[in-house]
Amino acid sequence: MASASGQSLRVGYVDMKRVLDNAPQVVAGRQLLDEEFRARSEAIEVDEFRAKTLQDRLTQGDMTAEAARETEREMRELIRSINRRKEDLRDELSFRRTEEVQRLEDQINLAVQEIAQRNGYNLILSSPVVYAGPELDITDLILDQLEVEYAADQLELSTR
Repeated sequence: MASASGQSLRVGYVDMKRVLDNAPQVVAGRQLLDEEFRARSEAIEVDEFRAKTLQDRLTQGDMTAEAARETEREMRELIRSINRRKEDLRDELSFRRTEEVQRLEDQINLAVQEIAQRNGYNLILSSPVVYAGPELDITDLILDQLEVEYAADQLELSTR
């Protein structure tokens, strides 16, 4: 492409899905979220095991009718509780992931701008786009830049 002044236009493309899946800042944020929500997730797993145990006891058929009704009632309540807690956990985790991505959005955009200026790009497009040839893809450059920034941030944190 050529601009009105006769100079060539340099265009690049960034696959934001790859950036959001692989940037070290995002991976670290994902790990923090996993740690933050691990106890609640494990508690749900314990209750799921307990519900399965109750189900197994019911299928054995060696209980009195009264005990079977009580066990079935307990199991239904437990399953309802598990489902509510799973939904709450999913919603909160989704909200926190969105928060983390938004928090990193500015840093990612700055990395894209820095790479564009350093490498003489006039225009950078990000996904989704209908088509971008592989020769336009600068996603690896962006990921490299984010890795450098992440390493610098980690070094700064470790010297505090």
